[in-house]
Amino acid sequence: MTQIRTERLLLRPAKPDDLEAFHTILSDARATAYWSTPPHTDIAETESWLAAMLAIDPAKGEDFAIELDGRLIGKVGLFEFPEIGFILHPDAWGMGYAGEALRPVLERAFAVHRLPFVEADVDPRNAPSLRLLQSMGFVETGRAERTWKVGDEWCDSVFLRLTNPNRDSQ
Repeated sequence: MTQIRTERLLLRPAKPDDLEAFHTILSDARATAYWSTPPHTDIAETESWLAAMLAIDPAKGEDFAIELDGRLIGKVGLFEFPEIGFILHPDAWGMGYAGEALRPVLERAFAVHRLPFVEADVDPRNAPSLRLLQSMGFVETGRAERTWKVGDEWCDSVFLRLTNPNRDSQ
């Protein structure tokens, strides 16, 4: 699988050794506040999650671990074409890492996977992610209530889409 270097980050395939680092992220209530699952309370939950990430079918998606200076700080990927998602450890928030990781993944979505568009499903309370995606050209295509049940709480969705800028030339 592909590795991508950006100015500050390495996007690489996840590996079994990432379990502890991913558990640190996925067990943090701040990191998972708008994630599709509640914070992981047991490393077995993270192990199952990581196994699914490692087993991703390349015809359906592409996931990357995000490293900064050799330390895993999150993940970004196209889980089910054409949906994109990302999560970072809170210590990595507000420094531009999410945008830096998203850009090359979006470029691959359009140039390599030739997707006509990429979509995101964002909790409307997640203002930083909404701002980031909109700054990258994503436009809102709709909203829905009670789309995700996370623990005992129903969450709403804002749906966003970024159209392939080269779709007419493909």
